[in-house]
Amino acid sequence: MTDYAAVLLAIRQGAQWVLSGNDYSGLEWLDESPKPSKKTLDDAWAQVQYDRARAAVEAQRRARYQVETDGMFFDAQREGGDLAVWQAAVDAIKAELPYPEAPQ
Repeated sequence: MTDYAAVLLAIRQGAQWVLSGNDYSGLEWLDESPKPSKKTLDDAWAQVQYDRARAAVEAQRRARYQVETDGMFFDAQREGGDLAVWQAAVDAIKAELPYPEAPQ
């Protein structure tokens, strides 16, 4: 089921609208731009879901990098060490937290 509010926030940033419930029939378009069709919003939903999932993975990776690998990198840089251990740890995080497949 399409989350119309999420889609509108993603594809029509700054547009003025009100949504009663989560049904297209409850969308009141207050903006000067043309109101997007139900099909346009429904078609955009897969991309919005993907973008959200990818952002969530990116945030999880970033948190893990900060805790687990950033120190390794800076230590290797300061001490002239081998970055192979750091790269292996980064690769492990990427393997544990893969990006979702893009919508077709």
